[in-house]
Amino acid sequence: MRIGVAYADVAQPVWLKIDVPDDATVQQAIELSGILQTFPQIDLATQKVGIFGKLAKLDAALKPGDRVEIYRAIICDPTQVPRKNGAEDDDDE
Repeated sequence: MRIGVAYADVAQPVWLKIDVPDDATVQQAIELSGILQTFPQIDLATQKVGIFGKLAKLDAALKPGDRVEIYRAIICDPTQVPRKNGAEDDDDE
């Protein structure tokens, strides 16, 4: 079956389409994609993975067309990042 594997590296985002066996798991798809060789910094023991934006376990079964995603750790505190929602322009009146 055909699935996708995505990893958003800071310098080089990647989305690969690969063929995997019908009974493949998330971990098998990641390993078969070759992405672990391209990005040796990926550590499946600590990084979260998902399917179409929903967290998944490495042993989760895949369906045709699924997109396996490997998530990076957050590198900044989201509470300290200024929001760009236009709220600071509210005093135009």
